[in-house]
Amino acid sequence: MQTSLGVSAEWLRDNCRCAECRDAVSGQKLFDLADSPAIAEIAESAAEVTVVFADGHRSVFDRAWLAAPAPLGHRDESSKDLWTRTDVVSASWLAYLDDDAERLRCLDSVLRNGFVLLRGVPTRPGAVLEVAETFGFVRETNYGRLFDVHVVDSPNNLAFTSKPITPHTDNPYRDPVPTLQLLHCLENAAAGGETTLVDGFAVAARLRAEDPEAFAVLTQTPVTFSFADATTFLSAFRPIIDVDPAGRIREVRINNRSMQPGREHGPEFYRAYRAFRALLTESQAAFRLEPGDCLLFDNTRILHARTGFETSGSRHLQGCYADIDALASSAAVLRRTPVAELAAMFTGPGAAAYLGEPVTQAQHMLLAGAAALHAQAPDHLVAAALLHDIGHLVADEQHHDTAGARFLARWFPPAVTEPVRLHVAAKRYLCATEPGYFESLSQASVRTLGFQGGPMSEVEAAEFAAGPYAEDAVTVRRWDEAAKDPEATVPGFSLFAPLLERLVRP
Repeated sequence: MQTSLGVSAEWLRDNCRCAECRDAVSGQKLFDLADSPAIAEIAESAAEVTVVFADGHRSVFDRAWLAAPAPLGHRDESSKDLWTRTDVVSASWLAYLDDDAERLRCLDSVLRNGFVLLRGVPTRPGAVLEVAETFGFVRETNYGRLFDVHVVDSPNNLAFTSKPITPHTDNPYRDPVPTLQLLHCLENAAAGGETTLVDGFAVAARLRAEDPEAFAVLTQTPVTFSFADATTFLSAFRPIIDVDPAGRIREVRINNRSMQPGREHGPEFYRAYRAFRALLTESQAAFRLEPGDCLLFDNTRILHARTGFETSGSRHLQGCYADIDALASSAAVLRRTPVAELAAMFTGPGAAAYLGEPVTQAQHMLLAGAAALHAQAPDHLVAAALLHDIGHLVADEQHHDTAGARFLARWFPPAVTEPVRLHVAAKRYLCATEPGYFESLSQASVRTLGFQGGPMSEVEAAEFAAGPYAEDAVTVRRWDEAAKDPEATVPGFSLFAPLLERLVRP
């Protein structure tokens, strides 16, 4: 059954988050979708949609949650920034380790641009494994957990020679292929050996636009990729360009050294292959890896290549493989941490009484946020209204306004934190300048006004009004004072989570 909300009744039932439907600890479902009954009744308000099912079960959904766009996958082209020429996104290894925001920027670069270059990674053997373990787990292959890229006698792979290597993805003969590759430069005194990267998704998208017949051939024609040496035989049968059911590019798998087209691959296939290869040479980013550089890239999207080099100088890289789902998970955790931490505060210390008011601290802040939403305020003011008293939950001190702003400044811009910092001052300002405002205060608010400094003096009020965030602070203050009704419907914190996620600074 399709509802007026644009989603099916089954989907609504499947997404109920109540205690009867989800385990309180794991969040996993306690019922089977196959048993989902039909909808009996739908009731809508400005903030919520209540659905009653034929079996009597009642589910309540936040409108903001229902309206939020579906998250993009981290594998297909829809979540990528495609490029033909691009600057190398780089970061200091120490900054990456010490600063969560910098680490998130680097991981996001891999997810969106396909690669990142970390500089200053210690040039000790095995350090590349430490890099991989900052976001996930090393994927061990027949090359081991760690492999050395340097010239060797009797190499089983051209990577272990000084010869040039054309743009390719690694291990296409595996299914699944390693989705991430790391290359760490320990030494590079050789002439030549320049590294080149190509955005395979961008090239595939261009082929789709300019030569759709060739694109169709490369997405619909599986090719055998194979590798063999004295101890290993690996083979995979996959197309060069892989798409998802919606036709979005999801994976590029190309390596001339291991591609073994069958007898059934005729002129049509080779024409398409040549068209794709020709475009690869037109879309490249080139640079030289120096000692301490560690290149991290998406092996299902980014093709890498190397020019030949002179063996008179030593060139030594170490590499390993990892999985992009672990990297995406680490990025998601870094991104959600502020909102998750705030949510826990609302259900934990926020459940305490609020300075003699008839609502809890969390209820008070949620009602203030709801008032801002009802007024169709911009996101930053909704967040400020919601979080204006967070200082009560983070510091056992009198000045909860400054404590809260200081706490929130780790994640949010001044447009959010300054109204929080100034909301007590706004109360003092209104008491001094607006007739009747003092009489509208609750008894608890009158009591706290005394130790907050009382009404402002004329000079203080003028200085406050001249500030860039005074108007916003006054607006938040009015929602603050009105958010103390014990009979009001209190929304859940989840109503505000998507809005807060949008405001969190990377």
